[in-house]
Amino acid sequence: MSGGSVSRSMSLLEVENLDVRYGQIQALKGVSLRVEEGEIVTLLGANGAGKTTLMRTISGLLRPRAGHLRFRGEDIARVGADRIVRLGISQAPEGRRVFPTLTVAENLMLGGYTRAPAEAAQSLKQVLLMFPRLEERSRQLAGTLSGGEQQMLAIGRALMAKPRLLLLDEPSLGLAPIIVRDIFRSLRQIRQQGMTLLLVEQNARMALKLADRGYVLETGRIALQASADLLLDGAIEPPTHGSIPLRCCQHRTIAGVDRAVRPGG
Repeated sequence: MSGGSVSRSMSLLEVENLDVRYGQIQALKGVSLRVEEGEIVTLLGANGAGKTTLMRTISGLLRPRAGHLRFRGEDIARVGADRIVRLGISQAPEGRRVFPTLTVAENLMLGGYTRAPAEAAQSLKQVLLMFPRLEERSRQLAGTLSGGEQQMLAIGRALMAKPRLLLLDEPSLGLAPIIVRDIFRSLRQIRQQGMTLLLVEQNARMALKLADRGYVLETGRIALQASADLLLDGAIEPPTHGSIPLRCCQHRTIAGVDRAVRPGG
């Protein structure tokens, strides 16, 4: 479902020294990361580390106090959310945020509001093919769906815009393990179609098995970035309450790691 490729010399998404505040509280402090076309990058960290704040900033819902945010070379740090979607970034937000009094089909079509009617209809066919359960419930009110079905709907709605970059914020949150496996199976399918994903996920082990690279956020800063394999080796114990063990962050450098610093270092 994704579009064409960008120049090899340019990352699809570049975040540089991003600062974000809620009043006097600094939620993000000099955050820098990149996402290349066609890869999956995961953001890990404890609750309150700044993961959702970063996703909301990329989506245009929050304005940074300082720093740069570039998508396909264009600075989007002060671009509104509607324009962000039209440029090619869609988000399946934390908590799913479906419209409970609208049907499944109506929710999906709202996700394609930037598209021509014929294009949106084609995307709808593709989404329903990917999520057969949504097709079975297309006339059902979204508020009557199970949590897993609502998550499928949130992902499908984001795909309706035919994004170049799909943001996923805690897609497994509150779901039974068997449903989580279904959701991650769908993410693998999306990946096989060449979609670029930026994933915030409490289930660190599953996220790292899916991803190419990962970043660990701690108190609003990037504590570590590395390949998913290296981070997976460091996350021996399963995460608890959204956290990931940070034993791998205790050293300044690790072979194969682009950058590894302690918080405040």
